[in-house]
Amino acid sequence: MRKLLWALPATLLLSSCQTWGPTWSEVTGQRWNIPPKEFNTAPTSINKIDGNSGFVNPPGQAIKVEPGKHSVELAAAPLSPGWTGGTDLVTIEINFAPCKRYYINGKYSNPLGTQWTPFIDYEETIAGCTVTAAK
Repeated sequence: MRKLLWALPATLLLSSCQTWGPTWSEVTGQRWNIPPKEFNTAPTSINKIDGNSGFVNPPGQAIKVEPGKHSVELAAAPLSPGWTGGTDLVTIEINFAPCKRYYINGKYSNPLGTQWTPFIDYEETIAGCTVTAAK
């Protein structure tokens, strides 16, 4: 009976972990170019992917997603020093290719405003990821 009581929490703990096969994609709001190549750009934070939030990744670490089309809600850091308000949230659709990491940043039309547009600053291949053939 005691073995069963010890096995139950371990089973629940392991079943709650997300496992990734040989193929996945990643997305991050970190800057790729420091300093940035373009003026009026900022890193972003990923609020939601397909309406889900609460990612367990530490801030700045890429978030793993299944390859394919996803809806991503982003927030950008304000450019103005001392800005205490937030910026507009923007939702975009991205078709994630297998084994690719996407760096999504924001481009402001005006450094004093809150209006911005997301753009893919860089796309790189993920080391150790293997593209599997479609079944």
